[in-house]
Amino acid sequence: MPPLADALPVITPAGLEPAFDLAAYYPILIYAAVVLAFAVGTMLASHLFPLKPRKPTRVKEMPYESGMDPVGGARMQFDVKFALVAIMFLIFDIELLFLYPYAVIAFREEAATWQAGFGAAAFAGVLVFIAILALAYYYEWRKGTFVWR
Repeated sequence: MPPLADALPVITPAGLEPAFDLAAYYPILIYAAVVLAFAVGTMLASHLFPLKPRKPTRVKEMPYESGMDPVGGARMQFDVKFALVAIMFLIFDIELLFLYPYAVIAFREEAATWQAGFGAAAFAGVLVFIAILALAYYYEWRKGTFVWR
């Protein structure tokens, strides 16, 4: 059996390709091992050795609220507006994930064949998608979600 460095090329449907050489991946494996050793070593060092003095006092053990004394309990209720704004952000931000691939493919110089076959259907699909988003935006506006009280 010949060594890996002298392995013969392999015939694939794509053509003649060089044989797999594990030695090409050694730097990546060494880097991953060093990163893992550093992460584990750092966590062990912070827990095993007293690297800093620890003197717990009553003041140090108090909850920190941006330099102010905490007021009220930690389990107070929040307004539902925070959740609605977060959901709206997700809805209107994720739309870019759907529109970006279309914009990249549709407006390339070499996209003439793609535009001839799928251009009108894809454009109509994007228009329907934007119309649904506009309808959702209008619904949120009429519900008063954008009004912060």
